[in-house]
Amino acid sequence: MPRLVVRSFAVSLDGFSAAPGQSLEEPFGHNGLRLMDWAFPTKYFTQMFGKSGGEEGTDNDFATRADDNIGATIMGRHMFGPDRGPWDLGWKGWWGDTPPYHHPVFVLCHEKREPFELLGGTSISFVTEGIESALDQAFAAAKGKDVRIGGGPATVKQYLKAGLVDELHLVQVPLLLGQGESLFEGLAGIEDRYECVGFTPSKRATHLKIVRKT
Repeated sequence: MPRLVVRSFAVSLDGFSAAPGQSLEEPFGHNGLRLMDWAFPTKYFTQMFGKSGGEEGTDNDFATRADDNIGATIMGRHMFGPDRGPWDLGWKGWWGDTPPYHHPVFVLCHEKREPFELLGGTSISFVTEGIESALDQAFAAAKGKDVRIGGGPATVKQYLKAGLVDELHLVQVPLLLGQGESLFEGLAGIEDRYECVGFTPSKRATHLKIVRKT
């Protein structure tokens, strides 16, 4: 049965997954890109950026498996781009003409925008009817595969609050952001619905597997 999953989602020691002040130059907010320091040295990410080499090992294994059996992705507007209010129709996402998804992507938002296609099999659609509508559309597009929530933290939190997430792979990185978007704040009772069943440390992070209780 297809599942709704979160994978390779970074969180700081103090529980933040994005810093304040997102901009074109700083997509994770001011100094927030440090959350991805665990990933950039891996072979998987090195090759994604068109380079050779990169490190193998625990972090690379998790990064590589993040795409397994994923047929569609859901993300929030702030993960898609830095603009607010009316759409900048020239903006096609952070990733250029060939995003790393290669499947349908559904962007949660309040302002309507026409869908479009990019190279490599990625399509971008915009959903204004809420998280359940996005999930229904994503499962239909995934054709029996799993659906991944790409981010950001506000989007992941909405699906957690609704109890719709089946599995989370969180990457806890050893840094303090001090402020930003908290992944778990305001989710009272989540401990009754979810449990941590995996704890795998690496030299740069700790990989946590959290699942919905049966």
